[in-house]
Amino acid sequence: METSNSTKVTVQAVIQAPIEKVWSYWTEPEHITKWNQASEDWHAPKAENDLRPGGKFLTRMEAKDGSMGFDFAGVYDEVKTHELISYTLGDGRKVEVVFMDLGNETKVVETFGAESTHPVEAQQAGWQAIMDNFKTYAEQS
Repeated sequence: METSNSTKVTVQAVIQAPIEKVWSYWTEPEHITKWNQASEDWHAPKAENDLRPGGKFLTRMEAKDGSMGFDFAGVYDEVKTHELISYTLGDGRKVEVVFMDLGNETKVVETFGAESTHPVEAQQAGWQAIMDNFKTYAEQS
């Protein structure tokens, strides 16, 4: 997979929950497995997270029918509690997630380097769908 593409893609949401809850739901494996999928026919049966610079994370994403799956994994570059998470994916692409405390709401803005295999629009739609699942989970749990 080519990683020299410098196209950046951004997805975001405003979650009706305080920053402490949003942060824990975003970073704790027992929560990650509940929201980290782009559609109802996928799930995340396993998540591991060592949330510190140099720490590794892995989320196993699989089709519920068992037809396909992959590991979404990388290494953290920077972690500022309740503010910022940046990491490098296994293919070298960079991702940055910014958390903005708005009182009883939290804005989450995620920017990632696009890969060259799939159309940018499809990548943005998939990542936004996951962000939307996160929003729903965090607001309803």
